[in-house]
Amino acid sequence: MTLTAEGISLGPLLFRWGGLLIILGIAAGLLLAARESHLPWRAVPGKHRNYDVGIISDLFLPLIIWGTIGARLWHILTPPLSSVQLGLTTQYYLSHPIDMLALWIGGYGIPGALIGGIVAVFFFARANEYNFWQLADLLAPSLALAQAIGRLGNYFNQELYGLPTNLPWKIFIEPAYRLMGFETVETYHPLFAYEVILNFANMIFLLWLARRFANTLRTGDLFLAYLGIYSFVRLSLEFLRLDVALVNGININQAFFAIIFVCVGFGLVLKHRSAQKL
Repeated sequence: MTLTAEGISLGPLLFRWGGLLIILGIAAGLLLAARESHLPWRAVPGKHRNYDVGIISDLFLPLIIWGTIGARLWHILTPPLSSVQLGLTTQYYLSHPIDMLALWIGGYGIPGALIGGIVAVFFFARANEYNFWQLADLLAPSLALAQAIGRLGNYFNQELYGLPTNLPWKIFIEPAYRLMGFETVETYHPLFAYEVILNFANMIFLLWLARRFANTLRTGDLFLAYLGIYSFVRLSLEFLRLDVALVNGININQAFFAIIFVCVGFGLVLKHRSAQKL
């Protein structure tokens, strides 16, 4: 076994840091969910967390599969500028369908991974006769943790950097990874690091929220809080991002998370307004 800048080499096999950290993030998230499932405090009024650890571990493979499919499809349908500049456009993938399955070509999209993960949990809950929203509440802090760890892979891949900057915490990007038009610019905002920090903060806040308001939270509140916070983080950080995904001139990632943020806000307001009337 050899450690390289690109990943871990085992003979002819190379396991890249990006993929390894994504898997590690999901595993860490499920371990957190397994721990949370046996705590004595309640997730929602009148409902104790009594999920078996085996059920939590059973989610690992579905989340990997559906999350990867969703993330890959999002990238194929909404490639960022760095991929477009390399010729990896949606039209390219449609005319070279085999490259859609070549996961080392191009990249992934977090919005798609999020959608894929929600699909996985929905069908898992339905197949095992669980309440989707209760399971989503349990997994909410774990999602934030998984994303925080997974984003560390962007450091090794020299991707997800922001606008040029000379701030003390700037990062150096090698010429091969710079966007066209920025070949002579050396240092940028470590956008991935901002998201790592904010995702960790989101996880801590959700864990605190679940404990502090255990008797007042309604089913689905914790998951919606996660969605609202992460959506706000992403739509805000997109203002600093260079490698945007444009659809008809619109930053599709920012638009997606803006819509999610608004929908979550309305959902929480309507949800608790109806509860007060009852």
